[in-house]
Amino acid sequence: MKFSFYQTAVAAILCGLVSTLQAAPMVNVSARDIGGSVKGVKGPEAGVWVIAETTDLPTKFAKVVITDDQGRFLLPELPPANYQVWVRGYGLVDSAKVKAKPGQVLDLKAVQAPNAKAAAQYYPGMYWYSMIDIPKDSEFPGTGDKGNGIPPFMKKQYFWVDTVKNSCQSCHAFGSKGIRDVPSLFTKMGNGDSTLAWAHRTQAGQGMANMALGLGRLGPDRALSIFADWTDRIAKGEVPFDKPVRPQGIERNAVYTMWDWSSPKYYLHDVISTDKRNPTLNANGLIWGSPEESTDLVPILDPIKHTTTEIRMPFLDPKTHSSTDLPRGKSAYWGDEPIWDGHTSIHNLIWDQKENMWFAARIRQNANPDFCKEGSDHPSAKVMPVKESTRQLTMYDTKKKEWNLISTCFSTHHLYFARDKNDTLWTSAGSPANTVVGWLNTKMYLETKDEQKSQGWTPLVLDTNGNGKRDEYVEPNQPLDPQKDKRINAGFYAVQTSPLDDSIWGQSMDVGFSRIDQPGYLIRLNPGSDPSKTSLAEIYQSPEGTWGSRGIDIDSKGVAWTVLASGQIASFDRSKCKGPLNGPTAAEGKHCEEGWTLYRLPGPQFKNVKDPKGSADGAYYIWVDLYNTLGLGKDVPIASSSGGEALIAVVDGKLVTLRVPYPLGFFTKNVDGRIDDINAGWKGRAVWTTTGTRAPFHSGDGSKDMYPKVFKVQMRPDPLAN
Repeated sequence: MKFSFYQTAVAAILCGLVSTLQAAPMVNVSARDIGGSVKGVKGPEAGVWVIAETTDLPTKFAKVVITDDQGRFLLPELPPANYQVWVRGYGLVDSAKVKAKPGQVLDLKAVQAPNAKAAAQYYPGMYWYSMIDIPKDSEFPGTGDKGNGIPPFMKKQYFWVDTVKNSCQSCHAFGSKGIRDVPSLFTKMGNGDSTLAWAHRTQAGQGMANMALGLGRLGPDRALSIFADWTDRIAKGEVPFDKPVRPQGIERNAVYTMWDWSSPKYYLHDVISTDKRNPTLNANGLIWGSPEESTDLVPILDPIKHTTTEIRMPFLDPKTHSSTDLPRGKSAYWGDEPIWDGHTSIHNLIWDQKENMWFAARIRQNANPDFCKEGSDHPSAKVMPVKESTRQLTMYDTKKKEWNLISTCFSTHHLYFARDKNDTLWTSAGSPANTVVGWLNTKMYLETKDEQKSQGWTPLVLDTNGNGKRDEYVEPNQPLDPQKDKRINAGFYAVQTSPLDDSIWGQSMDVGFSRIDQPGYLIRLNPGSDPSKTSLAEIYQSPEGTWGSRGIDIDSKGVAWTVLASGQIASFDRSKCKGPLNGPTAAEGKHCEEGWTLYRLPGPQFKNVKDPKGSADGAYYIWVDLYNTLGLGKDVPIASSSGGEALIAVVDGKLVTLRVPYPLGFFTKNVDGRIDDINAGWKGRAVWTTTGTRAPFHSGDGSKDMYPKVFKVQMRPDPLAN
């Protein structure tokens, strides 16, 4: 059968029309959505972010989504307001902002980056800080001030890298614009000498003592010259040697919602939305934050009303140290003003199931009361007396709006509830120098308010004689005795209770970068019937060539998860161990390498670090989604990627990178998951987090008006779901 030219042409047009309709169906936009498409010079732009922001609500509000493979987007469930909408993406520069209201369909124009330097301004920070010229492996051990400027206790290259990641990077998004650009104040103070400019920079603000500590470990003169060289090369136009890829696959299903809270002067350490053991608690309720050294004001967000409030935490001793007393130099942002005014050092917070909020917080000076010390009849003090604690506990009754201040003998840092009849609150101490693990029987405390009887603590003792029970032990600096157990000089930085059994897991930081040479461990504590006297610990080192564990969480199968500064997410499955878990061979923690599985973090490695197993990226902490609150599955671990400016999940053995692109310099320390409505699909589930950098003004465009933010992260079934 033959067709005329006319019939052939019509058929071709109809075929093309059908093909176009099939390729780009309409976006279903409701009265609460903004949707549409994004096109660039070459057509639809897939895997780019569309940002909508408004200041019409009681606090600034924004939502971010990602375009599908045909460049379409849908911003769902927007509160009524006037929005500015724009496009951001790798290979682009920000598009012009377009005014819009919910219910509108927009055709947005992406703007191609004119050059590599312009494009790189939107890369995650690790692509920039991977350009740092790390001292070569051959320079270690360091030869000191009269040699290569690296301290002799820096025995290996990874000690130096670990310090950059777990000291510098734990407080700032190190590669963000606010760090890689040196403020003009410091350039002037250094009279044009970049090393001197960095010296002034690291003496600025109320964090200068922490910066001095980190520089002391690295070797101040050498480290400052390395950082100066890095920022000089950037100022001259050097750009990262590697490039990120746009979000792929299920990464495009993410929805990021954010609110301003607290103050531009303050920083947040953590956020809480519910009880980890029961994520439906406090459904649609308030979000609470912990502002650590910056203030005694606890920020609170109402995500339904879009309002923020604060409550002030009290403390017992009027002589309690204030952060206004910290040494400080002139800030490029705040001048001589001491912007932090905290006494209570509110580090971590956790819900119980009675609507009480518990905090690791300072309520007094360090010296402990007599019941903690030698000569006391307290059961734990008889085993291990404790002279000082740097942070204690507080509890806020959200119904009665009353504070309880609890003087603990042990220091607190992180805290989590056990799944036992006493609602035991287990805590970490934070520092390897604080070598006991403490707990509070909250059931007893709430019934009696007796802080002495309700608390206890234990040293960490290994069963090195292998008889299955705790015996008399040798001290950390003493050799093994076949008739005795051994105490270790390690403290929990992180703590988590197991959903599988009664064990308590902790993680101790590497201290090889200081004058104490001790590796980091994962630590399993079996409390026994009388923990002060019966608890036994097991220690596990990560595989050879990895290092710098930070944070811990346990999945429902009892598998421990951590993140490594060597550039990996890691799991440890104790059930895979082939040899004995006690006895003399377990004293170093190297007896179960078969229990470990490593997942390399995305991104480049430092040029001078010849280790392909890890990334230049590092993560601050890790959290396991026991109840599928995010929607990626049960037992999915989520790492807080510091350099990747993202949350990174392990799903079926593959990494899913949830980059938060706005504001630039996203930096968080942990997440918390909540189910607001178990029957609402993706809309009823989310994980929550907050800006964690100590300098919010380093984020975004580097403005001192930049507020910390609360972030709500959700996963849709597809990029256009509403």
